[in-house]
Amino acid sequence: MFKRYSFGAASSGLLTLALLVSAGHAYAQPVAPQSTATNQQLLDSFSSSPTRATFQGGETIYRSMCQGCHMPNGEGAHSGAGFFPDLRKNQKLGAGAYPAMVVVNGLHGMPPFGAWMDDQQVADVVNYIRTHFNNDYKDTVRPDDVKQFRGAR
Repeated sequence: MFKRYSFGAASSGLLTLALLVSAGHAYAQPVAPQSTATNQQLLDSFSSSPTRATFQGGETIYRSMCQGCHMPNGEGAHSGAGFFPDLRKNQKLGAGAYPAMVVVNGLHGMPPFGAWMDDQQVADVVNYIRTHFNNDYKDTVRPDDVKQFRGAR
């Protein structure tokens, strides 16, 4: 009833690739950028050092270092390769000390970023997430507040 066709590995791989590419074009949805900075400003602000983050500003730091896991709109991820907390309306962000300590020292699967970022950068990104993603925490974290969390695990 059914005929068997033997395609070589290369041609079956090409067929799969063609199907994936055409499916991608059929279902791709354009996504509006969430950033208030231009793409060029964000590109220009990326770190030029392999050991230290050289970019500045909470939004730029978030977009460069955090959104890969916590997503562009702060929604996090709860399936797939890991669990990344939702930052939207997150009550754990109410006390600025908590996210500052987590950013510096890491927690569960989140790596510590304290070695890559200085106190000002940590304060900037913490203040950014505490005032975005439907969070409206008015008090700010200062670089002096961050110092106490270095090595405090």
